[in-house]
Amino acid sequence: MTTLETPGPTIGVVGGGQLGRMLAEAAAPLGVELVVLDPTPDCPAAPVARDQIVADFDDEAGVRELAARTDVLTFEIELADQEALDRVSEDSGTPVHPKPSTLETIHDKLVQKRTLRDEGIPVPPFREVTDADDVHEAIDDYGAPVMLKARTGGYDGRGNVPVETKADAEDALESVAGPAMVESFVNFEREISVIAVKGDDEIAAFPVGENVHEDEILRETIVPAGSSDAVTDRARDVAAHVLEVMDGRGVYGIELFETSEAPPASEASSGRSQRDGDILLNEIAPRPHNSGHWTIEGAESSQFEQHVRAVLGWPLGATDLRAPTVSVNLLGDVEEPRDAALRGVDRILETPGANLHWYGKRQARPLRKMGHVTLTGRDEASTDDLLETARELEDAVTFRP
Repeated sequence: MTTLETPGPTIGVVGGGQLGRMLAEAAAPLGVELVVLDPTPDCPAAPVARDQIVADFDDEAGVRELAARTDVLTFEIELADQEALDRVSEDSGTPVHPKPSTLETIHDKLVQKRTLRDEGIPVPPFREVTDADDVHEAIDDYGAPVMLKARTGGYDGRGNVPVETKADAEDALESVAGPAMVESFVNFEREISVIAVKGDDEIAAFPVGENVHEDEILRETIVPAGSSDAVTDRARDVAAHVLEVMDGRGVYGIELFETSEAPPASEASSGRSQRDGDILLNEIAPRPHNSGHWTIEGAESSQFEQHVRAVLGWPLGATDLRAPTVSVNLLGDVEEPRDAALRGVDRILETPGANLHWYGKRQARPLRKMGHVTLTGRDEASTDDLLETARELEDAVTFRP
């Protein structure tokens, strides 16, 4: 085995948002530096990265400059151009992790679901739709409501539209404004996720987290999840199967449903019989994920440190739970965009076990992710107690004047 040294290599990251910022924070103690590519001047990652290349995510000239200045490329946003990354990697010899082929699979949600289904991974019934008639047929087969999803470009709930009745189909398709798919609405007990890591010749996974969404936006993650041991074991098995399908090293955020009853039958499902308390895969992000932010304080190593280690081919760290942990997102509670100034942070700072993470965004917008707070357990605190306190801390801060 090659002996590793610190200071270490430099990582080039397509994307310089909050994930790039936290990657740079995790890389620095390892002696690893980041150069980020992002179209926003002085992006959130810029203050902690070594440098920023100001260019669009799909700007091939910018990606070539990034490759020339770094030892390995990765991405923190799915808007990275997989074809450009592939060409640049081949021409420059700079590896990309996860592989562009994985990004290509993930980029289109319909392709993603078909790939997972064909590999035997349990997914909800789904189908491609091109017009209102297709949505009507899906409602006939799956029942109402159904979930209409943009095949590309959706994030933080954007591009996901519940369709309650056939009369809503036209407006829903218009709001998606592009290629779309429909999924059966899953009757789930809880939403959970596994942050899994694919290294050079090893894999690892953090404890299963339970997620609370509102308006399709992740609001809270509670660890450990309230699922049974059998369900968490099944979730980790599904996550390990996903890593077998994905190509390239790195962190993968794997969102899952713990079902409360069997979904409707469909030729589009995996064909596997679903049971109460079973697992269906929702979506995969080939990068650190919002539902893994709790790992910064709550686990032996964070998802961001693991991603740095993985893309470099370094040994992975421990993923054990330090203490029960809750993470809550701080969203823009404004009606119109305004300069970002978070008021009331003293309440967070004076609370034992609470940690504030500020993303460095200049402008608060309605429901925009501006930061998060983690609260780790002390003594015999239960996750219910932690969640109650975390919600009180969230309520104590505001972007409003």
